[in-house]
Amino acid sequence: MGMSTDGLDNYFIPADEKHVRREKNKARELRKSQWWKNVLAKGQCYYCRRRFHPRDLTMDHLVPIIRGGKTTRRNLVPCCKECNTKKKYLLPVEWEEYVNRSRESSEDRPK
Repeated sequence: MGMSTDGLDNYFIPADEKHVRREKNKARELRKSQWWKNVLAKGQCYYCRRRFHPRDLTMDHLVPIIRGGKTTRRNLVPCCKECNTKKKYLLPVEWEEYVNRSRESSEDRPK
């Protein structure tokens, strides 16, 4: 049985509030940086690869803050709102499993 994205709180202990607060503050600062503006200017969602206006992309942590992820350039990617909403607090390997399951179930549907 596959893991649902809604029941993940049963699978991990969230990072402590101090870590979350510190990393969210770092993210807020990094959003103002020229580096992040350059990343957004490319206009592509890291996950679905679709093109978007930079203002329609959000900052996503590959390893979510709540799962202990840090606000570093290596852990940040531009993400469309749709993918960000679906990804929630999944780790990259969990996201890949989710995408693969979604793809398989859509292939099983009658055309």
